[in-house]
Formats: sequence, C-alpha cells, structure tokens
Amino acid sequence: MDFTWVSDPKAWIGLLTLVALEIVLGIDNVVFISILAGKLPADQQERARKMGIALAVITRILLLFSLTLILRLTKPWFHVPIPGISEEAAGISGRDLILIIGGLFLLYKATHEIHHKLEGDEEAKTVGKVVTFSSVIVQIMLLDIVFSLDSVITAVGMIPPEQIAIMILAVVSRRR
Repeated sequence: MDFTWVSDPKAWIGLLTLVALEIVLGIDNVVFISILAGKLPADQQERARKMGIALAVITRILLLFSLTLILRLTKPWFHVPIPGISEEAAGISGRDLILIIGGLFLLYKATHEIHHKLEGDEEAKTVGKVVTFSSVIVQIMLLDIVFSLDSVITAVGMIPPEQIAIMILAVVSRRR
C-alpha cells in the first residue's frame, strides 16, 4: 500500500468526501441491520448488531480490494475481430469481461424484479420461519454486500486504486 497520500491535500479532501459519502450511503445498512437483529430475542440483538457491523466492515474491505484488483485487469485477454477497428481497440480485458457480465446480471435482476412486481409471486407464501442468530448474521452479510456496492464503487471511482488505504480508512471510520 502506498502511504504517500498522507502529505497530499487532495488525498485528504478525497478522504473527507468519502467519509461523508460513506455516512450518507451507509444509513440503509444500519437500518437493515437493526431490523434483522430486532427479529432475535432481546438478549441476542446487541451481539448480532455488533457482529453484523464488524462482518460488514470486513466484507466491504474485501470488496474494495476485489474492485481495485479488477480495475488493474486492463491488458487484453483476447481480441474480437471488428472490421474497421484496430486490433488494440477490439481487445477485451478481464475488467471488460467482468463489467459485461455484471451489466448483464443487473439487467437480468432488474427484469426479474419488474416481472415479479407486475405479475406477483405465487410461491411467496411462506409459513412462519424460525429465526436463528446465524441466519440473521448471514442475512446481514448478504444485505451488506448488496448495499455496499454503491459506496465501494464510489470510493473506487474517486480514489486511485493504489491509494486503497484512503478507501479502507473511510469505510472503517464510518463504522465507529
């Protein structure tokens, strides 16, 4: 990790901006963690909230590392022959593949959700399920991954990948 940012005023402005954005974008996480923990018996709720937040921080840091690695996958893996375009312009990198697959997944999920909202879900009727501590923690982690994407993408877009320490500091400072 590169710590030369410590003496760079632009890096400090980026850090403060990221901390502010983390606070705003993280409100949904706190609400959902509280809702999910509230399903547990009173003596387990505080422990679930603390563990959920700790695991959320770890998950978000792992997402940051993953995205910064993905951003570095710029060397073409293969070339698509497109008439009139140079071979270099038609190169497909690992980052390109991940963005294409991610975009297709988001289109699928959006279409699926719209269809679900319009048509309804006949299988959605569920009998009262037993809520366990571990099931709440797993739900918190899964929700945090989904809700983390906006702030992680914002962080990666604002700060150069080699300054990941700034991104991690912003994520950790919000959780206090």
